[in-house]
Amino acid sequence: MSNKHKIFIDGKAGTTGLKIYERLGKRDDIEILLIDEDKRKDANERARLINSAEIVFLCLPDAAAKEAVSLCTNPDVRIIDASTAHRTAEGWDYGFPELSEQHRENIRKSKRVANPGCYASGFISLVYPLVKAGVLPEDYPLVSHAVSGYSGAGNKMIAAMEGADKTFEMNSPRQYALAQHHKHLPEMQKICGLKHPPMFNPIVDDYFSGMVVSVPLLSRGLTKKYTPADIHEIMTAHYAGQHFVKVMELGGEETLPDGFLAANTLADTNNMQIFVFGNDEQILLCSRLDNLGKGASGAAVQSMNIMLGLDEATGLE
Repeated sequence: MSNKHKIFIDGKAGTTGLKIYERLGKRDDIEILLIDEDKRKDANERARLINSAEIVFLCLPDAAAKEAVSLCTNPDVRIIDASTAHRTAEGWDYGFPELSEQHRENIRKSKRVANPGCYASGFISLVYPLVKAGVLPEDYPLVSHAVSGYSGAGNKMIAAMEGADKTFEMNSPRQYALAQHHKHLPEMQKICGLKHPPMFNPIVDDYFSGMVVSVPLLSRGLTKKYTPADIHEIMTAHYAGQHFVKVMELGGEETLPDGFLAANTLADTNNMQIFVFGNDEQILLCSRLDNLGKGASGAAVQSMNIMLGLDEATGLE
């Protein structure tokens, strides 16, 4: 009798699904339940596999993810949804264990975990600790800028960026979601406990994966006068002892190679680095991660490890 954990990835063909499949395929404690290619959209076959698994990853568009949850009738099946569909939904736990011990414990016990969005992971990693510490007022007019590799937009964007029909404009950074309706905004606001969503300025650039999310703060708008050293101390204490989230050395451009903060440094890892820059009047917070790692598949596997009672770093080094 096999002691392997039975896992089903619904939507294995997408970027997140493929990365989860790659990560789990290297492990000897996991049995991946596979669906026949010609039955990938067969609801009955999907339902059979969903209800046969210990943990199901949903790597689907939102509507299909909601449908997949409705197909689950086995009360013992635990679901990790990588879509946007359930990130602010009642009854779902948010899959970012480093935010607090309560978040980690909720994941450990959960039957329904919503995997964070990539941009949201970066933003929340910076803002959540400061709201909880009473540094940031809940109604602070937050702005966030972010740059990501093109893999974050999925297979269609990857094909366009790497294909023969790539346009001249695709060689440059491109801003998007300009009307302030980006799909990650609701979770940014809710998880951080903000009264208003931030203004969000995402940029996709001509490299495959990795991202930096930045949040500038004016110290005069905080609950009292804080210096970069004060903020760094709060961040360091908040993430003390975490395996994947590290607060980096306090300082300016001299702490970076050539004075540049590159966005692709953590590609192919599940790591996240948090930086505090600036001066006593203007503080700049930056979170660097891989949009396909800690921003997607890595975070999902980390939650799975916690749910199974394993070391959360298993298969993620």
